[in-house]
Amino acid sequence: MFTVGLAAALAGCAPSPDAPATGPSTTTAFEHIHGLGADLSTGATYAGTHQGVWQIPTGLLPDTYLAGAPDAGLTQPTPSDGPAFDSMGFTVAAPGLLLASGHPGSDESTLSAPNLGLISSTDAAATWSNVSLAGETDFHDLDAVALPSGALRVYGYDAADGTISISDDDGATWATGAAVALRDLAADQANPDQLFATTESGLVASDDAGRTFGPVSGAPMLYLIDVLDAAAGGGVVGIDQGGVVWRQEAGSGTWSRGGQTEGNPEAFGFVGGSVPWLLAADQRGVVASDDFGLTWTVLVAAQN
Repeated sequence: MFTVGLAAALAGCAPSPDAPATGPSTTTAFEHIHGLGADLSTGATYAGTHQGVWQIPTGLLPDTYLAGAPDAGLTQPTPSDGPAFDSMGFTVAAPGLLLASGHPGSDESTLSAPNLGLISSTDAAATWSNVSLAGETDFHDLDAVALPSGALRVYGYDAADGTISISDDDGATWATGAAVALRDLAADQANPDQLFATTESGLVASDDAGRTFGPVSGAPMLYLIDVLDAAAGGGVVGIDQGGVVWRQEAGSGTWSRGGQTEGNPEAFGFVGGSVPWLLAADQRGVVASDDFGLTWTVLVAAQN
């Protein structure tokens, strides 16, 4: 995902009806957010930032959010115990598994420079291990999907040459896919060969694991995207440059307009749960919605 400066004051929060009445935490601790995600096995919610990976408090949300959440004990955005690297690419790849890429921090000596390649964590970002491409590659976007074999297919966007990279062995080895000038990519968990990407000319899709792409007819001009799980009906969900949330009806291809964020968000993700929770980083800070953007709960309020 791309970055957002958390510099705007809290404005216009519309919390979910069942959320507690207490307000969100505030922070000036991290300057940019590159990616958002949640671990379905624990409910832990993460932000990959310019200052490492942080856990986001979810105590304001109702228990429809995720199993194990909301965590009432976590009241402030909390940095992990791990290195404060610049997490240009970040994803919760599987329950208990985080993947990231980017650059080491200015005072960081345990990770490879100038580019991290692909690194992984199985302890909530406390420690990170190199998976592949150490020192070589800076993935600006990452996503992962389980293959029938049980291995993870990892998709990465190589910022240096503008190409999709594909690994079918948990990120150990890579093949080169299509050259696409993309803003965001998202894999379909129900179909590992299907990959979506947003471009200046519109939403494009691949049915051959990122080797070739074609336009998605009738799609709005989306900026950030994710793919809904089967429980939420499948299909793409995304945000356009005006902050409007759009949802694709799987099968029919029909697009429905939802609510919107404040300003142009720079990080976005589908979480799931018993209702389809979304996360975004916009001018208010880190926000969550369970009704496709009609209302939002501010989890971390941005502060001047």
